[in-house]
Amino acid sequence: MDSIVVTGGGALSGEIPIAGAKNACLALMPATLLSEDPLTLTNAPRLSDIKTMTTLLQSLGAEATGLQDGQVLAMSSHDLTSTRADYDIVRKMRASNLVLGPLIARFGHAEVSLPGGCAIGARPMDLHIHGLEKLGAEIELRDGYLHAKAPGGLKGAEIALEFASVGATENIVMAATLAKGTTVLTNAAREPEIVDLVKCLRAMGAQIDGEGTSRIEIQGVDRLHGATHQVVADRIELGTYMLAPAIAGGEVECLGGKMSLVEAFVERLEAAGIGVEETERGLKVSRGEGRVSAVDVTTEPFPGFPTDLQAQIMAMLCTAEGTSTLNETIFENRFMHAPELTRMGANIDVQGGTATVTGVEKLRGAPVMATDLRASVSLILAGLAAEGETVVSRVYHLDRGYEHVVRKLQGVGARIERVKA
Repeated sequence: MDSIVVTGGGALSGEIPIAGAKNACLALMPATLLSEDPLTLTNAPRLSDIKTMTTLLQSLGAEATGLQDGQVLAMSSHDLTSTRADYDIVRKMRASNLVLGPLIARFGHAEVSLPGGCAIGARPMDLHIHGLEKLGAEIELRDGYLHAKAPGGLKGAEIALEFASVGATENIVMAATLAKGTTVLTNAAREPEIVDLVKCLRAMGAQIDGEGTSRIEIQGVDRLHGATHQVVADRIELGTYMLAPAIAGGEVECLGGKMSLVEAFVERLEAAGIGVEETERGLKVSRGEGRVSAVDVTTEPFPGFPTDLQAQIMAMLCTAEGTSTLNETIFENRFMHAPELTRMGANIDVQGGTATVTGVEKLRGAPVMATDLRASVSLILAGLAAEGETVVSRVYHLDRGYEHVVRKLQGVGARIERVKA
């Protein structure tokens, strides 16, 4: 099993290109199921999750091919052979359930496996089901599969989400594009990935208004056509690499970054004493001499502070001047990186959904283990400023969400390498 070795010390300098958003691309790819015409995505990230979604679409009979080193995805669903998403593929990635809405909308039926170990109430699949049932789908859970049909076709409806779920918003919006009449979705998620999906659907001929707000209105159309769409920049990768100079020192420009994607995150960085400047090419981040200041963080749905940057900012706060409090309100068990940072000398106390971080002057390199995608990169960031060598094991998590992380950090002067098992 591969590991990543980071030798701390030394400020960073240079440029890091920001890839297309993984979470946006994973919602955009199932949109090809809504039309028999080709859909082409540019600026697609080269990640294992994208390969998994490609495999799923191909299992349904869709054509899905990566071109130009994977950054262009060419897809077509003109001749599907199946509407069944098998467990063997779906269990690998939760976003696989985003084929449910498009399949019901276009073909009137679908069988989609629940993600592994997922009871409907334990994760918000119930929100997806409730919304699609409001549109006229009949959905039954049997043998671990959602068996869905819409004998009379989908019909527009008023749907109020109990929670502003990104996945449920995406599934419902895609399904509603081909429903008869008007659908009004309230308490919709507002994330940039939703805005990007709507932009693509509109290019395919959908009639949608209100993306980026909590109220989205969709006027159903008879059919959608093909389109070419550029995937939005990944705000989580952007925030992650912005933290590299914030932790290690120096100045780095993140190419393709936009302030509008990370405003709440930038506010916390600036409160800690980190300089952030918007340029013609992206966002430039700089840190001067001395320790950063402690800040409090509470994760919230967009436009609040993203839960997917909580682990990374904790790595920075481990050496801040003072005590920081991090409140995790989105996911349970999202502090699994804390014990590993403690192995590096961090002072962290976790009580339920709150972590209290008392900054220390210096972290020390140590062997640590990645527990999930964001935790793994937080340990790499911590290693950039730690004394000595940090060895991060189980880094296969990284390949799901970060392309060429070693190469990008090496490009700004980090001493980092990936070691084959």
